Amino acid sequence: MTVTPEFSNRLSPTFLRSDFLTEDWLLQAEDICMRCGGQCCTDAHPPLSRSCCQRLMAAGLTPDMVEDVGYKRLKVQENGMCILFEHGRCSIHSVKPETCRAGPFTFDVKGEIIEIYMKHAGICPVVDLLKETPEAFQQQYQLAVKSITHLVSNLTQDEIDAICRMEEPETEKVAEIKKELSA
Repeated sequence: MTVTPEFSNRLSPTFLRSDFLTEDWLLQAEDICMRCGGQCCTDAHPPLSRSCCQRLMAAGLTPDMVEDVGYKRLKVQENGMCILFEHGRCSIHSVKPETCRAGPFTFDVKGEIIEIYMKHAGICPVVDLLKETPEAFQQQYQLAVKSITHLVSNLTQDEIDAICRMEEPETEKVAEIKKELSA
């Protein structure tokens, strides 16, 4: 049994280069993710930076798939799933938005501080596996910080304020980063 190409596309390139992440670990992560059914894609409205929007449009996203609610974000389907969730998975995984790359981490901004939160396992079942493997946790955390800081640095303050008004239940704070150090 080998890791499927679809799941390999979901993992950060760092995971795929890691010596400590065995084929067994990757298979376990893939199994958890595939059985999940897209919980992270339910009622997901990932915010889109201008550069991300351009990247998604180049990959085939159409303007009617995006809405502006004080910031640009992806729409959801009638069933509540992200508009890009098809056949049990993300249809644009290789070019997905910054907050999707950051999963299962999310953020809030308070003044000059970016607070990094991790979703609970009830939202992302891979969280428990990440917690069991500190190296994997650290690598995904570093990818999340990079993705989140890129997003925040490419949004206006009004857009950040609109995003941060959304509630993020079932999370725990794991770090605080100064905005000027994150850029």
